[in-house]
Amino acid sequence: MRKLINKWTILAVVVLLLVLAGFFVQDWHQLWIIASAPDNIPIVAMLFLVPFFTWLGIKQALANDRLLDQLEKDPKLAKTHHRKAEPWRPGWAREIHVWPYLVRVEFLATVIVTVILFVWSITLNAPLEEPANPNLTMNPSKAPWYFLGLQEMLVYFDPWIAGVVMPSIIMVGLMVFPYVDSNPLGNGYYTLKQRRFALWMFGWGFLMWISLIFIGTFIRGPGWIWFWPGQTWDHNAVVFDKNVDLHDMIATSTIGKALHLGFLADNPYKFLFGLIVVSGFYVVGALFFHWLMTVDFSRISFRPLRLFPQKELEQKLLARTSLLQYLTFQFFAVSVLLALPVKLILRLALTIKYVWVTPWFNI
Repeated sequence: MRKLINKWTILAVVVLLLVLAGFFVQDWHQLWIIASAPDNIPIVAMLFLVPFFTWLGIKQALANDRLLDQLEKDPKLAKTHHRKAEPWRPGWAREIHVWPYLVRVEFLATVIVTVILFVWSITLNAPLEEPANPNLTMNPSKAPWYFLGLQEMLVYFDPWIAGVVMPSIIMVGLMVFPYVDSNPLGNGYYTLKQRRFALWMFGWGFLMWISLIFIGTFIRGPGWIWFWPGQTWDHNAVVFDKNVDLHDMIATSTIGKALHLGFLADNPYKFLFGLIVVSGFYVVGALFFHWLMTVDFSRISFRPLRLFPQKELEQKLLARTSLLQYLTFQFFAVSVLLALPVKLILRLALTIKYVWVTPWFNI
């Protein structure tokens, strides 16, 4: 009964959010034009498919976690158990062959995807436009949907950082992470209990990338100006954003003037100031991720104050991790998973352009 109430509560919240979102839409025609564009169909589908398959994976992971708890309490059952979804039953085969069980499912999936692609190609025109005309530039001029995340990153970082350094860090990080993972559990089956930290980190990075694509598709209008979804794109709109570097903001602020910090606007002080801020950010970020690696969220309490309870499994996994693995993960995690959302918030909320200004690069 309690599960049923929780499901209805979640459904009611989702419906309420959709109603509120529809209430704030000013231009349904504009929203339909954007959503129905052939190049944006994959993004619209992604907004529904990603939550569904995420829910499906979490549901299976929770079922496996309950099974793991059951097997830990019953050693006899654990010895006879060889399936991840249900305990072994008399009459079941000890082995499951690839044919026909796996190949049959893969063949059906191939047929279904092929049919969908055929229908898609027949009903939707390819997003092709007229030959490029240097005298007529599209406004907004957007990259294909799979590059919109990179194009949106140019708003928050130096072009060299956003176009070369950050994509390189992301690609190298995705290749390196399997080698810095010291957790032997959770291979071949869904689980949250045994892969908590890895799943949260991957989910956070994936959500950030989808968010950048969503912003570039539905929010960035003419002149790459911020328009909320459903708001009319005004090609004559002009926005005067006073983008300022962090050292200039502090030097010209009321507190900065009172403390005589105007020297931060000049070299070499602004270089040293930015170096200290970025170095401090990496130290704080590393401490934050270290806390996430080991904390037991179920035991956190504010009365009495208990913010750093340790989880035994996470402590064991951290002990298996070498110093090189640990430092490698910390570098990629702080550089991408933490720096990107922090820089996005600083730019959108405080119009801070750069935190560290140097003669060679800006961050």
